[in-house]
Amino acid sequence: MPQILLDRRQLVASMSAIGLLTACSTLSGRPYSFRRDPFALGVAAGDPAADGFVIWTRLAPEPLEPAGGMPPASVPVAWEVAQDSAFRTIVRTGEELAHAHSAHAIHVECGGLQPHRPYWYRFHSGGATSEVGCVRTLPAPGARIDQLRIASVGCHDFESGYFTAFAHLAAEPELDAVFHYGDYIYEFGRRNKHALRAHAGGETHTLGDYRRRYAQYKQDPDLRAAHARAAFIASFDDHEVDDNWAADFGKDHGDTAAFAARKAAALQAWLEHMPVRAALKSHSANRHFRRFDFGDLARMHVLDTRSHRSRQLGEANSGPVRQVRDDPRRTMLGSQQETWLGQGLTAQHGWNFIAQQVLMMPFDVRRDGEALPAYSTDNWNGYPAARRRLADMIAERGLQNVVIGSGDMHQHVVGYLPTDPNDPETPPLASEFLASSITSGGNGSPRHTFQQGALERNPHLSLLNNQRGYQLYRVSPQHWSADIKVMDRIDTPGGKLTTLASYVVERNRPGPQAN
Repeated sequence: MPQILLDRRQLVASMSAIGLLTACSTLSGRPYSFRRDPFALGVAAGDPAADGFVIWTRLAPEPLEPAGGMPPASVPVAWEVAQDSAFRTIVRTGEELAHAHSAHAIHVECGGLQPHRPYWYRFHSGGATSEVGCVRTLPAPGARIDQLRIASVGCHDFESGYFTAFAHLAAEPELDAVFHYGDYIYEFGRRNKHALRAHAGGETHTLGDYRRRYAQYKQDPDLRAAHARAAFIASFDDHEVDDNWAADFGKDHGDTAAFAARKAAALQAWLEHMPVRAALKSHSANRHFRRFDFGDLARMHVLDTRSHRSRQLGEANSGPVRQVRDDPRRTMLGSQQETWLGQGLTAQHGWNFIAQQVLMMPFDVRRDGEALPAYSTDNWNGYPAARRRLADMIAERGLQNVVIGSGDMHQHVVGYLPTDPNDPETPPLASEFLASSITSGGNGSPRHTFQQGALERNPHLSLLNNQRGYQLYRVSPQHWSADIKVMDRIDTPGGKLTTLASYVVERNRPGPQAN
């Protein structure tokens, strides 16, 4: 009898899907079909919860044409979520309208699902069916969890090389989520006539420019494969808008109406193309930071280090400086986000994972042969008072389970935030793993030729590597393990991925150790 009931449920779900497909084959009462694949940008899932997640697609049969080749009208799209990849057991179905004013993108916030298990999803429109994506729900709140696997990726400049690392990421087993720290697109026009792959169009400024750039990137089959593999928990850094932007200040012209319009267009395009919830829309007080709990094992705090930071020092040339002003009024997160982070940093989870965009620990970037220390102003080294406040949050709460995830440098960096964040000779307060780029920076090398002595000048670092790749974190109640993945090349397709090194952080013992 239970089997008969289950079959009836499946029949009802299947009939509902058939009805949706029929509905989605019409536009304004007329049969509607696509001459090209409308799902050329793939599918994606993100922002998981214990009872669901967001699934995404965008209709774009001609991705690089204006409006992606879509009419200036709303088009119905059906969606399905199943317990198996063959869609024998469909558990959720629905229909959404893809609107022209949002680039015909679809964001479905699917709920009512079981915690801590995989689901498969797909879309239908105009007689076409998308590829299938897979996503896992989070564990139930407070549930005892013994294992977690999170990848950390970012910085993939289309012109710098091939996204083969994403194909390797898509093959990783049992991924719970992917943290994308930012620089999903690059805003530049074509910079080099010898570039491996050329950006379509000039530098991005308008909403149409940014939509076209996302469409170009999302056509890449390796990036599509990675999105279809696991939930992306996405943030943004600078290149989604403008290199080295900070709050209301653009890199080149500062606080102007032109930059405000550019930023608004850029963030709208990011929201349209990332699998994020409606609560992150720009009308919600510009709040893009959020939190994810993986049962009792880990709490993930996703920060926004761009929208609220004080104006960057020396932003005109973006080069390192010898001395950074320790002004207590300068902020990286803004007061609201600092307060939110402090409220969420607790000992009730096995690990606190601060997932953010830029290097936090001190780093002397001077070149070999230079006598005086030098510091970047585009990361936490340019905001020492803000970094000290965050360090004080960790210390005052007695937390010894904090791991920081970072990006942006186009290098793999492993080390720790010292107890005195301006003094690398003091004991570890929190471990930090900064993931390299997917392509930005080219093939790379084991270390920059001009920084061979960087580890000696930064004794709190365990690893500094200038190759492309990503990082994979394997988390248990007692250990946070990190595999440093590197590509042998990205200038031709088919590059090989290897594990360069592995590190482990023991619970209640900050600081990474070579494994």
